[in-house]
Amino acid sequence: MHQEYKLSIITVNYNGLQDTCELIDSITFTDDTEVIVVDNASKRNEASIIQKRYPQIKVIKSEQNLGFAGGNNIGIKQAKGKYLFLVNNDAVFKDYNIQALIDRIESSSSIGIVCPKIRFDWGNHPIQFAGYTPLSKITIRNQAIGFGEEDNGQYETAHPTPYAHGAAMLIKREAIEKVGLMPECFFLYYEELDWSMMFTNAGYEIWYEPACTIYHKESQSTGRNSKLRAYYLTRNRLLFIKRNRQGVTRYLSYIYIIGIVIPRDITKYLLQRKFSLTIPILRGLKDFIIKL
Repeated sequence: MHQEYKLSIITVNYNGLQDTCELIDSITFTDDTEVIVVDNASKRNEASIIQKRYPQIKVIKSEQNLGFAGGNNIGIKQAKGKYLFLVNNDAVFKDYNIQALIDRIESSSSIGIVCPKIRFDWGNHPIQFAGYTPLSKITIRNQAIGFGEEDNGQYETAHPTPYAHGAAMLIKREAIEKVGLMPECFFLYYEELDWSMMFTNAGYEIWYEPACTIYHKESQSTGRNSKLRAYYLTRNRLLFIKRNRQGVTRYLSYIYIIGIVIPRDITKYLLQRKFSLTIPILRGLKDFIIKL
């Protein structure tokens, strides 16, 4: 692909017109930046509304909802920047300092992805992400550093992180060409963890850079207690294990998820009388087993 820009900003829109417009409004447009919005088959024709409102950006309309990875991959294939900034449409800049991410990624040929500090866009803007801890081998659990904490400047030092955060990540084009596109088999959840593993397995580092901050409204498109979320979290945990764990570790992880996590989640929803959320969990398990 002929490179024409230094930076391509890519976001995926799915029935999120207001959020997407707020994100675009928070971007400072320059000659060496292009903005790409991929509309993931929104229920109404939001693509044409966005294109009309922002003629300077590129809007791509997908005829079907290809999920988080599929939508981003459409944008990646069309992008002409040296660096690609993938950002959730329910995030905004308050201080547009994306140059800090570019400076960090340019500081070493081994850095493939840089993520900003991510704070929630509500209340006193608690921290959502200041890097990740490693995933445990068996339970596939980890933590976002600083999650829920008030930002008192305690995470102002840039450092490597084992995984990128899907809400906002700057990526070298040449790294994507070497590693490959985001895995589309997940559709929703876990794809950025899997992609991070692909980058680190290819020898790239992932960094957290707090000199840039993104504010994230979080799960506006799926909801915290949605059937969609229950289904994909169940199926994709198991899919992630299949793709990234080997030997005895893989089977111990399967036993943990199927023998402990799934029964625990179902029991929790039954006790909360959220009966409709138990079926997607079982369907996620069934669909994984069928395709195993």
